[in-house]
Amino acid sequence: MSDLFLRACRGEPVERTPIWILRQAGRYLPEYRAVREKVDFLTLCRTPELAARVTLQPIERFGLDAAILFSDILVPAAALGLDFDFDPAPVLARPVRDAADVARLARTPPEEAVPYVFETVRIVRRELAGKAPLIGFAASPFTLAVYLVEGQGSKNHARIKSLLWSDPATAHDLLERVAELTARYLLAQIAAGAQAIQLFDSWAGILDPATYREFCLRYARRVLDALEPAGVPRIYFALDAGHLLEAIRECPAEVVGCDWRVPLDAVSTALGGGFALQGNLDPCALLAPGHVVEQRAREVLAHARGLERGHVFNLGHGILPETPIASVERLVETVRSYRGAR
Repeated sequence: MSDLFLRACRGEPVERTPIWILRQAGRYLPEYRAVREKVDFLTLCRTPELAARVTLQPIERFGLDAAILFSDILVPAAALGLDFDFDPAPVLARPVRDAADVARLARTPPEEAVPYVFETVRIVRRELAGKAPLIGFAASPFTLAVYLVEGQGSKNHARIKSLLWSDPATAHDLLERVAELTARYLLAQIAAGAQAIQLFDSWAGILDPATYREFCLRYARRVLDALEPAGVPRIYFALDAGHLLEAIRECPAEVVGCDWRVPLDAVSTALGGGFALQGNLDPCALLAPGHVVEQRAREVLAHARGLERGHVFNLGHGILPETPIASVERLVETVRSYRGAR
C-alpha cells in the first residue's frame, strides 16, 4: 500500500512530501460536475456508490497521496433528529436555540442514522486497493454547534456567541452531546476502514483564546482523545486561528492543519514543534498563471524544510470551483518533484 501520507502524519521520514487537496472532490472537476448534473448534493452524499465514485475521482485523475471521504460536516446532525438542506448554503429546518431545544435532541447511534456514510467508506477502501489511504472526517463539536444554533450562514455569529456567554450551561450541554456523537461517528468511520481522521474546526477563529479554550478546544480534545486507542493519525484543522496557536499546542493530534495566513515555520515555532503540519497554499494561488502556482508552492515547501515532525502539502482552505485543472496538475508536479522533505 502507498503509505507516504500516513508516514508523514506520524512524523516518520519520507522520500518526498505527500499531497492531497481540501475539497479535492468538487466542482472544479468536470467528472464531478457530470455526476452533480444528475443528482442534488444531499442525494450524492446519501448514495454510497455515487459518493464513493466522486471520492475516487481526484485520485484517478491526479494520483494524489490520500483520498478524503465525500460527505458534509452537517451529515451527522441527522443522529440528533435534525433536518437540513442546502440552498445553496446549509439551512437547518429547526435550529437549536435554548435548553428545551437541546433537551429534545435525539441520541440515535450514527450507524443507524447515517449508515450510508460507512458503506461509502467500505466501498472506497475496496476500490482504492492500496493506491492511497482514506481520510475520514467530521466537524469539531463547536463548529457543528455553530451551524445548529445559527441555522444558516452568519456574518457575526451573534446567536452562538450569545448562547456561550448568556447561557453557558446550555452551551456546554449542547457541546457535550455533539462531542459524544462526533466521537462515535468518527470511530464508526475508522471501523468501516478510514485510515486517518481530520477534525474540521472551521469556526474556531471567531473566538478569542479564553472562549476558544472553554467552548471549543475542550470538546475537540474530548473527541480526539476518544480516537487515540484506534491508532490512526488525527489531523486538527482550525481555520483563521493564528491567534489561537498557543492554545492549539494542547491539542492531542499528530497533525495540525494550517490555513495560509501564517507561514508554516512560524506556526511550528508557535506550536513548539511536536506536530506534523499540513498546508498551507492559498487556494487563490491556483487561479494565477502556472509559473506563479509553482513559485508559491515552492515557497510553502521552503517554509516546511525545517519542521521537526514533517509536512503534508495541502491548500490552506478548500479548492475553489473556478480552479483550472492545469493549475492542479502543475501544483502536484511541483510538490512531487521537490526533494527537500524531512
